[in-house]
Amino acid sequence: MSSRRKFIKQIGAASLIAPLYSYASISEEEIEKRIIPYERKPSSFDTINVGIIGFGIMGNRNAKTILQLPDIKLIAVCDLYKGRLERAKELYGLQLFTTQNYEELISRSDIDAVVVCTSDQWHDKISIDAMRKRKAVYCEKPVVHQLSQGWEVINVQKQTGVVMQVGSQRVSSIAYAEAKKFYKAGEIGQLNCIEASFDRHTAMGAWQYTMPLDANENTIAWKKYLKINPDTPFDAKRFFWWRNYKEYGTGVAGDLFVHLLSGIHFLTDSKGPSRIFATGDLSYWKDGRNVPDVMTGVMEYKACNEHPAFQVLLKVNLASGAEKVESGKVKFYGTEGVIDFGWNDFTLYRNKFSKTPVYGGWDAYDTYTKAMQQQIADDYKKRFPVDDKKEWPAIKFSAPNGYDDRYDHFVNFFESVRSNKPVVEDAIFGFRAAAPCLACNESYFQKKVINWDPVKMKTL
Repeated sequence: MSSRRKFIKQIGAASLIAPLYSYASISEEEIEKRIIPYERKPSSFDTINVGIIGFGIMGNRNAKTILQLPDIKLIAVCDLYKGRLERAKELYGLQLFTTQNYEELISRSDIDAVVVCTSDQWHDKISIDAMRKRKAVYCEKPVVHQLSQGWEVINVQKQTGVVMQVGSQRVSSIAYAEAKKFYKAGEIGQLNCIEASFDRHTAMGAWQYTMPLDANENTIAWKKYLKINPDTPFDAKRFFWWRNYKEYGTGVAGDLFVHLLSGIHFLTDSKGPSRIFATGDLSYWKDGRNVPDVMTGVMEYKACNEHPAFQVLLKVNLASGAEKVESGKVKFYGTEGVIDFGWNDFTLYRNKFSKTPVYGGWDAYDTYTKAMQQQIADDYKKRFPVDDKKEWPAIKFSAPNGYDDRYDHFVNFFESVRSNKPVVEDAIFGFRAAAPCLACNESYFQKKVINWDPVKMKTL
């Protein structure tokens, strides 16, 4: 308990870290704007036949995205709600194979790859079964529902040698790739703190999705949905609003923290934090959910070969009256500047310390006699005849209009399927990004600090 109190006290101090310079005071006219050059033509060889498992919001959007790529053919769709299977045929033709049984889909000889877009509880099982059937797998984040499931997914991928990519698209973002160049070049000095948030202020953002009027056990394969607690009575909210329940989803940590950490790990080449603490509350959306709608997490990253020691401060608030848009915000604070991310853009602020000392302002200088102040000023001029202070212009980088990092993420996946080259986000990277977020849930529910080994990927 004493070590826990000490750590909580330390992270309380860390949460007060703020930038030394008010970047909000810089006008848009003072920021140099650049569009990141971008031209990418996805490779086209043999046709890849794809099956989508889970045709809810992400499954539907992913279908539209992959069909923009050349030589990708949607062959089959699996969903537990019959209405979504009917919708799939409306969109993609009556010839489309549809089923409520994912095992039927992955057993088809004409399927080359599957896109797993189910509730989090099924990610590990379906991915493992598909890889054992020699299907390439694109699995939405988080790659697992529980910390204990990570190693089995990793080992099956290694054993089978099948291509598997986790779907957290920031890893493929040209904005993060461009920002990484500046970070590696030392443009912000030594990284020491990262603040990241993914706040929302809408009912949809808080996962109160529209439900069909015919939701019942005749239209939904409820028993197939239940991976645990098989006697749970039918509840349409637990099916369509699964993100709100820890039995089926992973809450704000597994759903939104993961996006933030994926980008952080990509940019820093980090394997993950060593200590994790989270707290939260069910503040506003008291609709039956059993996960918090406000959560903050603090993660301690130790110094290693890849990066210096730094703190990560994460926040999600699903009733954030201050937010007007639903997008992740990330700031990398270094000793000489800040990288401030939007979704597919960032602004680089540089604010390097002067090598010459300063005096005056909020300082003890004014408390001395006039004679002493004059002596200090004269001495300063002798020792520092040239002032090295310099104004560093801010630079804003943006992706082109219409750019979609999810499209690029799928391009990377299918190029790996065709060539068997390494994917950009394999099961190890995906688990290393997901595990600290799942540890936030454990910290919240168990009210304790989680000690994590980021190399061996296990709790201590």
